[in-house]
Amino acid sequence: MTIKEYLGGDHRDCDELFAKVEGNFKLAKTEFETMAAAYERHFALEETIFFPVFEEHTGTSHGPTQMMRSEHAQMRDLIEKMRTAIGKDDKAQFESIAETFIFLVQQHNSKEETILYTIGDRILGADAEEIVQTMQKH
Repeated sequence: MTIKEYLGGDHRDCDELFAKVEGNFKLAKTEFETMAAAYERHFALEETIFFPVFEEHTGTSHGPTQMMRSEHAQMRDLIEKMRTAIGKDDKAQFESIAETFIFLVQQHNSKEETILYTIGDRILGADAEEIVQTMQKH
């Protein structure tokens, strides 16, 4: 399995969980933490396993991985704001933040899947499968 296949599939899994809560505030109250944990797990896989190896092979941490970490921070902030809106029982605020979140996620996932993962698979070669196996264990 390639990095693009594995992490791209994980994107879809996270996005499906978000789609369940996005349009259903009642369900968001009970299922939000499951969705938030899935995104956090995904970010952690990239930041602690994939990105460091990618940076080692490319010789830079100031390129695309730096941008992806920045976007992860923005998404974490939006997740926290949605959590707060749920805690306040503020459906309108939740929906507004959710709209921003999904826009950011779509743009982010597209960049990762079309550029970063593709480059990662190419430069990591045979090591890519081992990296995927490491991510699958976490």
